[in-house]
Amino acid sequence: MATLAKDTPRAYQLGEIEEYPVVAADIIFEGAAVGENAAGYARPLVAADVFLGFADVQADNSTGLAGGANVRVKTRGRIQLPIAALAITANDRPAVYASDDDTFTLTAAGNSMIGYVSRWVSTGVAIVEFDAALVRAALQA
Repeated sequence: MATLAKDTPRAYQLGEIEEYPVVAADIIFEGAAVGENAAGYARPLVAADVFLGFADVQADNSTGLAGGANVRVKTRGRIQLPIAALAITANDRPAVYASDDDTFTLTAAGNSMIGYVSRWVSTGVAIVEFDAALVRAALQA
């Protein structure tokens, strides 16, 4: 393969936004943690799902078939979340998990890893650094 000898425009995607097809008969609300089910469809995260990111806008597929709508998700960034049992000691960057699309915890067992505490805000609240691609890579390692 040779190096470029002229400008070569390429099709780019925004690096932190992705779209995934949604499961049948469900709604993913803006701000929800989004998971991937065993069939490869996005849904409101259920414990043990692979984490895809956070819904950027609502995706209503409540009357559609699987894949009838797409959900747009932020796959990487920092987000403020309520986290059960979080204390100031969270400044040591513990892993954060989700047991559903709006329940976040430091407990790994049976839950989906979503990221790490970036900064403690107050009791039960932190800024969480998340990167769905790194979480997926860690699960496949």
